[in-house]
Amino acid sequence: MQVVTQGLIIKEQAVGESDRLVTILTKDEGVVRAFARRAKNLKDSKNAATGLLCYSRLKLSKGRDTYNVNEAFPIEVFFGLRKDVTALALAQYFCQLAVELVPEGVESSEYLRLVLNALHFLCQGTRPQPLLKAIVELRMVSEAGYMPNLAYCANCGAYQAERMYFKINRGELYCKSCYIHTGDPCAPLSPAALTAMRHIVLSDFEKIFSFSVSPGALGELSAAAEAYTVEILQKRPKTLDFYHSML
Repeated sequence: MQVVTQGLIIKEQAVGESDRLVTILTKDEGVVRAFARRAKNLKDSKNAATGLLCYSRLKLSKGRDTYNVNEAFPIEVFFGLRKDVTALALAQYFCQLAVELVPEGVESSEYLRLVLNALHFLCQGTRPQPLLKAIVELRMVSEAGYMPNLAYCANCGAYQAERMYFKINRGELYCKSCYIHTGDPCAPLSPAALTAMRHIVLSDFEKIFSFSVSPGALGELSAAAEAYTVEILQKRPKTLDFYHSML
């Protein structure tokens, strides 16, 4: 079966002297693994188009267990990421999130748009990296079916309070009056941080990058988003630790 699609290379592995095994976040087929034969040959058209973090136009053929890359032409290579090691580390974390959360064989244009937009802003340097990280984390886990319940206090139904508490392992909000400390992981949220979280998970895609928060609220947002993502994954990605080591 032939598949023509666009996709972002989110993982690459050398196979022999001339081939690559790549993992691709595609527009139409979710995350797939594919062999790109002779892709390490500098004269082959697939060389640049199957490199890590390259967004490409692809013609794939589906085999029994993997796909084969028959043709690949680069659309965007995100050269700007190579100039900032911290941005590159964060981009690799976004790629690992896609590997963990996006299934194969599903329409996945929203996942792809999310990561591509985040990479664009990383290259431009026009958004704080912690903000981009929180947006990708919360929106991607929400798209994957793990949207946290941020509408109101899970106990009394209060929409807003001077201080709200986000229970990480339950994905629920509690107001200051209802919150009982039980030892479960919890992230305190100011009204500004909670508004930002709601914006990320509930807004139309075109609006999710169009906001800003104060440094204090960004710290709360970042901590809550990361803790919830790690809880959903049930592990701490190595790329996340590497990103933090670069800060």
